[in-house]
Amino acid sequence: MKNVRVLPDPHRYSVCAPADMSIKEFYKGIFEEVYIFYHPFIKPITMDYDSFEYDNYPGKNDIINNCEVVSWKQFLPISGIKSYKELDIGLRTHITGLKDKYKNVETEEVIQKCCEEHRLIIPNEGSFPEILMNTILNAIKNAGHDWIWNGDEFCTERKLEYIDDLIDANKTFPNGHINFFTHDHNILLTTHWDSNFSMLCSNKRTIEKIVKACNLEGFYCDDQTEIVWSIFN
Repeated sequence: MKNVRVLPDPHRYSVCAPADMSIKEFYKGIFEEVYIFYHPFIKPITMDYDSFEYDNYPGKNDIINNCEVVSWKQFLPISGIKSYKELDIGLRTHITGLKDKYKNVETEEVIQKCCEEHRLIIPNEGSFPEILMNTILNAIKNAGHDWIWNGDEFCTERKLEYIDDLIDANKTFPNGHINFFTHDHNILLTTHWDSNFSMLCSNKRTIEKIVKACNLEGFYCDDQTEIVWSIFN
């Protein structure tokens, strides 16, 4: 009988918190604060709305140079959705990321109808928001980091990347590589595979600088915040 191979627990400075516990509890002793920032809607300006097909998705810099950010705050009044929690539940329903008892099909339909009417692209889930990434990477660089580790979901594979190369590259970040962390383990940028937001983990001062520099929209986790914060918080 063959021995069962069991992976060791991943280093917490390099991976996303699991969905069944407090985010801050998971990172306790590793990061002082965790900031959740929403993946924005995208409005194509100088490129075709129909370019955002799954098999022909535009490159990162094409999106940055030809589209505009539509924040969740901007989306609420044009859609009539009343809260960020309701919007998050609608987005999770759209990707079939919730059990039936938590779904809100009505809100999901409102989101789709509003996006069709206003020619908006629904936020991506499970991967970094391309339209924000160059700004965020530049902010991490300005915090004193020229290099950053790029890891897969459990960081069983990782690659050291030169930040300027990531900024210059037009390629879209693959869904499987959803963790960026600095060599000194001071900053982690991570995305949950079934969510429409990412998390910035570091000390309060560093996060405040990056959030301000990048105009990120979101909130700081408290001791009770979990991945599915719109339902369980």
